This record gives sequence, structure tokens and C-alpha cells, in this order.
Amino acid sequence: QVQLAESGGGSVQAGGSLRLSCAVSDYTYGSYCMGWFRQAPGKQREWVGGIDSDGSPSYADSVKGRFTISKDNANNTLYLEMTSLKPEDTAMYYCAAALRRLCYWALYIYDYWGQGTQVTVSS
Repeated sequence: QVQLAESGGGSVQAGGSLRLSCAVSDYTYGSYCMGWFRQAPGKQREWVGGIDSDGSPSYADSVKGRFTISKDNANNTLYLEMTSLKPEDTAMYYCAAALRRLCYWALYIYDYWGQGTQVTVSS
């Protein structure tokens, strides 16, 4: 069983930055696809981006150029650096792990999920 724990959420003004972290319990997580998702009230959970086991990131168009995903295999931690935040980025953010090398946007490929961390961006 892989356990994921997000941290780093909070409230910021538009244009600000936040860095989210996701601690992963499995030391072999470096071989997994790791993803970030978000869910705003009343909306479906949506893919933010992911990072393949080889470290190649991919992003949703809505965050491309503003968000950066990285991982520290030595410390079993996944990161989501968010800059130029907009009110529409307000959501609960989740990290997820898929037992495969390559990432994909579909929720069904992800096997484990964290509990989420709230990000609120005010205008």
C-alpha cells in the first residue's frame, strides 16, 4: 500500500506563488508515474500534470508555463511549483501515483491518492 501526503496549500493573492509537496511512503516510487490533480467545488477532478518515472513532466494547457512538477527520488517527494496564480486555480489539490512508467491524464490509471491540500487564490 502506497501512502501519499500533500502539504503546502494555503491562501494567496492572484499573481502569487505556492509550492505543494507530496510525501510518498514507498521507496520504489521513483519507478511510478506521479500526477497532480485538482478539484474545485461543484466541478470534476481534473488533471494538472504528471511526471513520468524518467522525470519527464507534462501539463494541462490551463497551467502550462505557470506550474512546474518535479520530484526528489532520494527523499520520496513530489513537488508542484505554482506561479502566477489565478482565482480559477482555487481548488483542492491531490497527488496520485500510478504503477506504470508513463503518465496519462486519465484518473483511472492512478492507483493511490493523497487526501488533498487546499489552495485558495483571491483576486
